[in-house]
Amino acid sequence: MWISRAGWSVLNMLQLIFTLAWTAGLIGVAFVVLLVTRQRRLPLRMAARCWVPGLLWGSGAKLVVRGVDRVDWTRPHVVVANHQSMMDICVLFRAIPVPLQFLLKQELSRLPLVGAYAKAMGMIFVERSSAREATKRMREAAQLVKAGATLCVFPEGTRSHDGEVLPFKSGAFQIALDSGADVVPVAIEGSGKVLSLGGLFRVRPGTITVTIGAPLRTVEIADRQLLAAQARESVVALKREAA
Repeated sequence: MWISRAGWSVLNMLQLIFTLAWTAGLIGVAFVVLLVTRQRRLPLRMAARCWVPGLLWGSGAKLVVRGVDRVDWTRPHVVVANHQSMMDICVLFRAIPVPLQFLLKQELSRLPLVGAYAKAMGMIFVERSSAREATKRMREAAQLVKAGATLCVFPEGTRSHDGEVLPFKSGAFQIALDSGADVVPVAIEGSGKVLSLGGLFRVRPGTITVTIGAPLRTVEIADRQLLAAQARESVVALKREAA
């Protein structure tokens, strides 16, 4: 479908307005549910079952999920995924069939409403400029996983501009080792084309594929550098599988 540059700008502005309104509305409902139930499970699942489908519809994106049955989701895990776009958080909420929490950079905690929601849902924020604070947050994350949570980390540390998987930083894998949880590699393909890094809010219709790999057992890989390397190799292989 051919649309002029001006047409895309108008459409993307309408999509941005819808995204902000939809997100604010669902966050408001999530806060009410959290207040009533005093539990995070239901509002976290609302993100997967209500918020994300609305965002996918608004962007014209289709989500394809593969490999869910490779993992025993009754156990806590540390999910590690490549990072192409802010859409990645949305699609992972939808793709992972259990309540999902994230290890996020500290800057996101300052976003209006979204930051408050993330804190209320138990997300862990890492101040990357302070090694001492980062270590403290990693320990908190390990305790969260020990308590039964499934935690998602983007070990590249930033979004890839060309879709290639960047080297994985090993620090996040200490969470898996300290908690005793297995690492689940996940490859995301297509999110960077749906929501591009270029421009204020550049959205294009497309297919996003999430491929979930077999868990890497931390009882068999006790070195975090080796664990990071093997996890990256798995994600790269899963991206090829999705191609």
